[in-house]
Amino acid sequence: MKRVVLHLVTFVLGFSSAYIFINLFPQNSDSTHLINQIKARPLDKYSIDDLSTTEVSPSQIQLGELIKDEDKYSSYKFYFNFDPTLSNKTSKKVSGLVNFPKKEGLFPTVVMFRGYVDQKLYTTGDGTRKAAEYLAANGFITIAPDFLGYGDSDTEASNIFESRFQTYTTALTLLKSLKSLSKWDNKNILIWGHSNGGQIALTILEITRKTYPTVLWAPVSKPFPYSVLYYTDESQDGGKLIRRELAKFEEDYNTDLYSIETYFDRINAPIELHQGTIDDAVPVSWSNHLSKTLIDLSKDINYYVYPQADHNLNPSWNTVIERNLKYFQKNLTN
Repeated sequence: MKRVVLHLVTFVLGFSSAYIFINLFPQNSDSTHLINQIKARPLDKYSIDDLSTTEVSPSQIQLGELIKDEDKYSSYKFYFNFDPTLSNKTSKKVSGLVNFPKKEGLFPTVVMFRGYVDQKLYTTGDGTRKAAEYLAANGFITIAPDFLGYGDSDTEASNIFESRFQTYTTALTLLKSLKSLSKWDNKNILIWGHSNGGQIALTILEITRKTYPTVLWAPVSKPFPYSVLYYTDESQDGGKLIRRELAKFEEDYNTDLYSIETYFDRINAPIELHQGTIDDAVPVSWSNHLSKTLIDLSKDINYYVYPQADHNLNPSWNTVIERNLKYFQKNLTN
């Protein structure tokens, strides 16, 4: 009899506790937020809001081997060490390519972000080399990181989304570290981004809210995660891994907090946008929409469309790079 009573009391107390919790924290209140706060969410720190308030420490850019020595510029490998999690827990090395004008003096610096390149085929400087050399021959330091997992850099994160987000922490650290370039004029930082590198550039502009004059070639400008899902048919498994990992990600995280489209209003930099009409990687409609969105937000943007030009802006490459040079020169601080 005592045992029956004990079970009855336990049931009533348990039911009462559940009833009280449900009524104190109904499903349409902040109970979900409370539960999520208890659950570990290590990728919170990579949201655009969180990165905007995170202190990024500078690193020391070290020059490596001479890659090319031309009449007007010299090309070197470079390296820097940093914590890609920005939490002072680990240190990784990133490599890249830097070009210095040959003439004497101090020079503005263009930080360049490339688009997608197959890791198995990648060599340092791929995706930025030709444009970087042209700008260097015309009086600009140009510097392009390989990113983790590429070139001589250390391995990338095992989580595919953390690896993506750490391109932002790599870029932020590089921007903070330019003072270690002896020929930099200590005033002018400009940004150039192509394809997914354009998406990185837009994200950096939103995080920092800086006025870095920026040139974009056919940028990936759609919201996350559509910007990833659009390309899944190019994966060997047809995108199964990405979709599976995305499903896990969306269980814990609000994807809007990692999407550039949510924060276009934070962009303060002047932008020059270039797009080819037969681009098979970034539809012209994406850049049309980006341009209209930024104009509607009263942002400073110049937009050029090139009939019959591909993803690399060929056959209009010479016209585009000449416009880039003039745009950067016009936006220099003396």
